Amino acid sequence: MSSTNVPAALKGNIRHSVCAWCYNDMPLEDLCRSAKAIGLQSIDLLNPEDFATARKYDLTCAMVAAINQNWGITRGWNRVEHHDQLVAYYQYLVDETAKAGYANLICFSGNRGGLDDEQGLQNCTQGLQRIMGYAEKKRVNIVMELLNSKIDHPDYQCDHTNWGVNLCKAIGSERFKLLYDIYHMQIMEGDVIRTIQENHPYIAHYHTGGVPGRNEIDDTQELYYPAIMKAIHATGYTGFVAQEFVPTCTDRIAALKQAVHICDV
Repeated sequence: MSSTNVPAALKGNIRHSVCAWCYNDMPLEDLCRSAKAIGLQSIDLLNPEDFATARKYDLTCAMVAAINQNWGITRGWNRVEHHDQLVAYYQYLVDETAKAGYANLICFSGNRGGLDDEQGLQNCTQGLQRIMGYAEKKRVNIVMELLNSKIDHPDYQCDHTNWGVNLCKAIGSERFKLLYDIYHMQIMEGDVIRTIQENHPYIAHYHTGGVPGRNEIDDTQELYYPAIMKAIHATGYTGFVAQEFVPTCTDRIAALKQAVHICDV
């Protein structure tokens, strides 16, 4: 085996992943090969048809995607009229996720579209409770992503940790949790480490990104990721942290490797 195929030695306190969409113009096979060489264990946000490619490189998918031509970030669970079709779609995704042996399946609130936050929370609760029994039976976590509505996703409803935590409490299932995206929540709230410390029981997964710009997480941006990773590890978290930044440099895999080592505390 050549040295380029030997996974890099990492400390093991953080389990590392990368979001596939950030490298959309790279063949998934190439991304998997490079991720494995860096020492990653997972590729985030894969569709079921891509599972086999990740498996070929002994990589898991720590967060399964759930976006198609009808459903995604702007159209989600906060509209009662979406529920019947979303339940059918998520039954299929839960089946595929469970069949692959994966743990986490992403979901989205959808945009407010005039809904106040209380009504949106009630609607999400009503819809998601219809799928949670099935997810529990299949041992799959349904995980709603926290996104910023200030810059990237105007009008998105699940844009504050407190709203997401209240949704978790309303649904009342250990299989429903949050994806805490550090980039997005720095934009909306700041106070990242304290928020993680106070709300970690409701968090199933983490994403990174440099602020501002969602680029490299090096010293060109305002967050200090080593401290954030130490705080995550101190909560007892054993899941994955996925790099979700868009590299600006020519050697994007080198940027990914640098980010992994920044987070490898």
